[in-house]
Amino acid sequence: MSRLSDLLPEAAAALGIEDDLHRARVAAAWERTVAERVPGAVGSCRVIGLEDGGLVVAAGDSAVAQELRLRAPELLEALVRMPGIGNLRGIRVVIPRDGPSTVA
Repeated sequence: MSRLSDLLPEAAAALGIEDDLHRARVAAAWERTVAERVPGAVGSCRVIGLEDGGLVVAAGDSAVAQELRLRAPELLEALVRMPGIGNLRGIRVVIPRDGPSTVA
């Protein structure tokens, strides 16, 4: 019997949604990593994209953004060790112009 996790990449490729699946995996891995390593940032940051091989994260305020930027090497190292994440070049932290309400 096959495991669902083994079948999912093939099904996603057949449906043309492998990029969406990868983004979802990276976002879930980010949430777990932040919860373990920067618990004060939980709920105040989220993945908003993948650009040029790097992760783009929105922070709810400048204090959270600064903490994530300082911890970026550690967070990146933890992320790339997770299965299904692959190689990420870096983490870019941004603060949305419309403020923390966009970070949920």
